[in-house]
Amino acid sequence: MSKHIGATLSALALAVVVSGCAGGSGTTTTASPPPPSGPSATVAPASSAPMTSAPDASGPTAPGGAADLKTASTSGGQAVVDSKGMSVYVFTKDTKGAGTSACTGSCAAAWPPVLTDSAAPAAEGVTARLGTITTPDGKKQLTIGGMPVYHFAKDRAPGDIAGQGVGGVWYLVDPAGDMIKPAAVGGY
Repeated sequence: MSKHIGATLSALALAVVVSGCAGGSGTTTTASPPPPSGPSATVAPASSAPMTSAPDASGPTAPGGAADLKTASTSGGQAVVDSKGMSVYVFTKDTKGAGTSACTGSCAAAWPPVLTDSAAPAAEGVTARLGTITTPDGKKQLTIGGMPVYHFAKDRAPGDIAGQGVGGVWYLVDPAGDMIKPAAVGGY
């Protein structure tokens, strides 16, 4: 019996190590989570299924029982926000479906990735395909329609959109996964 338990624990430990090392730069194109058999980014359909993991102390994530993302009316339009109501942005220098983020180093300090602990991210009111990519430090960054999403460090309260249009490369994202670009002022 002791041998059986030891073998089971060894197999379980190996499975944990292998799954913990899964990362990489590819993305899956299916609507359901892929089997945990190799390095890839995961993709999940938008749903209202609750997230069951605890928040990550290094960045905003959904508390147990809440959706990772939802929609809210902002002064920039109907936009995607995190579970706490903080605005979510896309970076035009990212490549859709690349499985990596172009925002690293000091960029990532000003624009922290929106993180999740869930293998199947959930959203309320978001119709775009959700997924994750692996950050350089091994965390799961949410993606919407294949684009990594970020917070803006200068947004302090739910509904803040101080990052909207910054540098002509940072934009809020709508529930369909499209960038929300500000309307031209004065008809130009």
